[in-house]
Amino acid sequence: MFCLTVPFVAAAQNVPSGQSVTLHEVLVDTVNGENWLRFRFIAPAISKDVGGVAYGSAFEDTEHLCTEIAVPYIAEYDLKSDLVVVSIADQKIEFGETNPDATQFFEAFRVKNDVCIWEAF
Repeated sequence: MFCLTVPFVAAAQNVPSGQSVTLHEVLVDTVNGENWLRFRFIAPAISKDVGGVAYGSAFEDTEHLCTEIAVPYIAEYDLKSDLVVVSIADQKIEFGETNPDATQFFEAFRVKNDVCIWEAF
């Protein structure tokens, strides 16, 4: 697996759930011969506990982030992608590491004609 960090400007994003989400990093990765772009966001309000933003709402946020952040980013940096992975976590976690205290949600999308199409993992 090869990962490359691509430049970005971190800014808080408004998403359908109403939570504040900030882009943490963008990674270019090769997985089984495919080019994957990983858009990693920090969303402190997500939670597996009652009272936080749950997976259902967070899924809508990942679709929104793919459409509003990933698609324009891909165009701006002229990147090629077979798969876009949007992840949101309640705290920063180094890529590839685990943290049992962290909540993370991941969704994958194929981008066709600037449209994010959900892919089941």
